[in-house]
Amino acid sequence: MNKPRYKHNIEPDYNRPLFEIPIDSKRKIINILTLLYGSEVSRQVYPELERIMKVYYAHKTQELIEWEKTFDRSDIFSLEDVILITYGDIVKKNSEKPLKVLADFCRDYFSNSFNTVHILPFFPYSSDRGFSVKDFEEVDPNIGTWADIEDLNYDFKLMFDGVFNHISSKSKWFQEFLNGNPDFKHFFIVLSTKEMISEDHLKLIIRPRTSPLFTEFQTIEGPKLVWTTFSSDQVDLNFHNPKVLLKMIDIFLTYVRRGADLVRLDAVTYLWEELGTDCIHLKQTHAIIKLFRVILDTVAPYVALITETNVPHEQNIQYFGNGYDEAQMVYNFALPPLVYHAFINNNTAYLTKWAQTIQKVSDQATYFNFLDSHDGIGLLPVKEILPDNEIEKLVYETIEKGGFISYRTDSDGKYSPYELNITWYSAINGNYQHADDTMKLKRYVASRAIAIFFIGIPGIYIHGLIGSENDVEAVLKEKHTRSINREIIDGSVLKEKLDDKSSLISRIVSELNNLINIKKNEKLFHPNCLQIVYNLSEKLFAFERRAEKGDDFVFCVINVTEKRTSFVLPEGLVKTENTFKNLVSGYIMNYKKNEQIEIDPYEIVILKTVKNKSGV
Repeated sequence: MNKPRYKHNIEPDYNRPLFEIPIDSKRKIINILTLLYGSEVSRQVYPELERIMKVYYAHKTQELIEWEKTFDRSDIFSLEDVILITYGDIVKKNSEKPLKVLADFCRDYFSNSFNTVHILPFFPYSSDRGFSVKDFEEVDPNIGTWADIEDLNYDFKLMFDGVFNHISSKSKWFQEFLNGNPDFKHFFIVLSTKEMISEDHLKLIIRPRTSPLFTEFQTIEGPKLVWTTFSSDQVDLNFHNPKVLLKMIDIFLTYVRRGADLVRLDAVTYLWEELGTDCIHLKQTHAIIKLFRVILDTVAPYVALITETNVPHEQNIQYFGNGYDEAQMVYNFALPPLVYHAFINNNTAYLTKWAQTIQKVSDQATYFNFLDSHDGIGLLPVKEILPDNEIEKLVYETIEKGGFISYRTDSDGKYSPYELNITWYSAINGNYQHADDTMKLKRYVASRAIAIFFIGIPGIYIHGLIGSENDVEAVLKEKHTRSINREIIDGSVLKEKLDDKSSLISRIVSELNNLINIKKNEKLFHPNCLQIVYNLSEKLFAFERRAEKGDDFVFCVINVTEKRTSFVLPEGLVKTENTFKNLVSGYIMNYKKNEQIEIDPYEIVILKTVKNKSGV
């Protein structure tokens, strides 16, 4: 049974009986609130949280309520799930509202491949390309309205951003704080003087930026120092105050009511600050994510949480919890730098070794596989995977290809590379000048195939989908290294290139669409299927996908070099002789045990056993 298209009413329906919170959910919620605030405050906070949940539930259509009774949480992800990542205003055309332009492009060119659109923050903002939100509950009027979001949701699942760590210094909330409104007095983390925090405590705090941790603001009560993890315009919210938590839960459920099928918790690792700690990955942060999960499981079980935590891999995967109690998806942050490393070195050793550790998480949780984004290629995720000299090679390679490097401040006060700012096409083909467009296309598509077929849900940033090159001019103009991958696209030009089957953009989109449809039509690429990664050769990346029961499998091999090479299928996958179909080329081949299979430069081979009429 398909999910109802219209999931919520505009107004709550209080003619129906109010939703009763199940005892088990109530117990879990109170336990989490007690961990955060103590038992006395927990008893005071719970009734308001329950009210928020009941109000949300009263907005649900009866059709949705009936459908949810049949919903199995192990079906939260499917073969169909492929996510297009985009800003709401990245494609512009004449005087049309950008959200409408985006919707038209998605329907006309991408609907056969992508079933989900991640619209990066589409709220009014003051800086950081949307991530300094002025109003969490409004659509930026420059790009469209809630009606435009609803229209897109008619044909696509949607991912919203929960930018809950901080808010714009230009927001009404922060302005009320500056004006001395007692309701907002404790919404932010405030010091009267720098002496209130010791140098030893400051050194413990892990920073993703080089900007000052505290920013001075003039208030009605005089100057105040306010905690600003990311920039002076992005003021951290104080989750020590339960009123902040309740407000964000209300906003969170508003997003669900407005059409969010997935909610991305942006920079969630910094959500809870505690002096005397490094202020990341704290138990309170994990508790808040668990609270969001309990709430969803209780009132919106079809909605998934996805955590965005650009940190070392072992810390990143902690946000799965036990596979059932935290995020249903975690950004696979180690994948982009490792794939990049494999292609520039013609060597998959580090990628393969890491990938062999990646297993199915649970039937309700999986990885979000991406290679590029609105930000850049993070280096922290591979800090314990790649040696320092290999990370330095990535930095030098990026600079040589016209990219930039973002830095962060370490505990010793020194700067270290944090992120590579470069488009994925420039990263893969930037200095591959001796090759023709066809070979560049093969190389580029081969790199993207890894993320498409790897265990998890694939996501492609719109500039990666069309093979955009570095926008250095925007970096120089905007003085922001991330601008290199955020070029505004002329909708008329894009349409012309997509319609021209000979253009490189059209060829890239066509090739990626073909791979995506292979993925969507083969049940063994379901995110709940198993994966085994093999070390066939340092020139190849090879893995098997199979169901938990039965002998069926698909075997994927990707050549990351410009040299023709060969491989032998691993022991146990073949009997004396097998017949395989290459799902990419469509060719049928008879394979004898230990026979060498030739693979061309940057070729993608996906083999599936062809059964005879008896099923053998």
